[in-house]
Amino acid sequence: MNKTTKKGNNATDSINPFEEMIARLNMAASIVKLDKDVYEIIKSPEKQIHVSLPIKMDNGSTVVFEGHRVIHSTALGPSKGGIRYSMDVNTDEVKALAAWMAFKCAIADIPYGGAKGGIKCDPRSMSKGELERLTRTYTAAMADIFGVDKDIPAPDMNTGQQEMAWIVDEFSKISGAFTPGIVTGKPLHLGGSLGRVEATGRGVVVSALQAMEKLGMDPTKCTAAVQGFGNVGSITAMHFVKHGVKVVGISDHTAAFYNEKGIDIQKAIAYRDKNKGVLKGFKGGTLIKNEEVLTLKVDVIAPCAMEDQITARTNAHKIKAKLIVEGANGPTTANADKILNDKGVTIVPDILANGGGVTVSYFEWVQNRTGYYYSEDEINKRADNWMKKAFENVWQTSVKYKVSMRIAAYIFALEKIEKGIKSRGSY
Repeated sequence: MNKTTKKGNNATDSINPFEEMIARLNMAASIVKLDKDVYEIIKSPEKQIHVSLPIKMDNGSTVVFEGHRVIHSTALGPSKGGIRYSMDVNTDEVKALAAWMAFKCAIADIPYGGAKGGIKCDPRSMSKGELERLTRTYTAAMADIFGVDKDIPAPDMNTGQQEMAWIVDEFSKISGAFTPGIVTGKPLHLGGSLGRVEATGRGVVVSALQAMEKLGMDPTKCTAAVQGFGNVGSITAMHFVKHGVKVVGISDHTAAFYNEKGIDIQKAIAYRDKNKGVLKGFKGGTLIKNEEVLTLKVDVIAPCAMEDQITARTNAHKIKAKLIVEGANGPTTANADKILNDKGVTIVPDILANGGGVTVSYFEWVQNRTGYYYSEDEINKRADNWMKKAFENVWQTSVKYKVSMRIAAYIFALEKIEKGIKSRGSY
């Protein structure tokens, strides 16, 4: 069996993310008695593309990078999913992330299928020029895959507005027409959407507040810890504070901090932005071990870093929070789920909790297609309502089938994708 090792803050297990996804899918499929033919279609990606990307480096040498794009499903519409730059990128990771995107879009009730892309590289060691050449070469290699009505990329780990701008420009040159709708997460001046930067973290907190209401938890009397302090983690922490939740623990890959009186999140963000994007050296809390941030004595934890951060082997039995809201994709393993469920911990799963990003990406795509752009207030109101509806759908599904929120989310997604597959028919 091909295993991949994740080197996150808490992960020491060797875990295959695609097998983790299949384990949850199998549970949901058996409970809902998913049609056997539909199961065979859903469990495997529709298309896998692997490319070699020769790039001329600044020192004159040529390095060949691995590029990936996996389209898991287009049953409900064109595929949608981010592109990540990381040395951890591998086939099984991208396959799992593409499947989660398909389920996430179904839960969010937007007309997309799921995809994911990635390049195996260390962006922190590359110059801006090298990253631009890499991004443009990847875009050219995927020119027949990408398309406004085919496959729409977006930012993910270690990519952002700049990389999306390069993709828009390169794809537009290849296609012979300015095509802003080819990606989402673009700069505003190239057709990006207001509210997109905060969308994922904002959605995580909307989901958390919905869960708190169901569980009878008063946000103003709750404490939280947030793992990961990139876009998603920092925005999640900021919105927790806006709603009265005291954030006492934060971390990124360089450091973790605890302050029982509450961390000044605005100061932490300002420090990170001035310190090359890292928290190391921040003076707003006591330095703790990175792995401790998820096991602090708090009411809520929000893992917003990488996959496989809460595992049966390392830390699931040490979790003290009543509520876990997953800002990252796949932060909790299937074996850890069982431990947490037995402890009575409520988990708002990734494919529900971090759906705010793809929801506003959908709004951006619609705006690009129509040429009419919404105000930030309108975007936020629409996205919040979308997230609340998605949460209620999954919550009611969990009540109906008497299962965890995660399995309920899979059930809801599978039932919707099943309808798409059956309606379309097959050969």
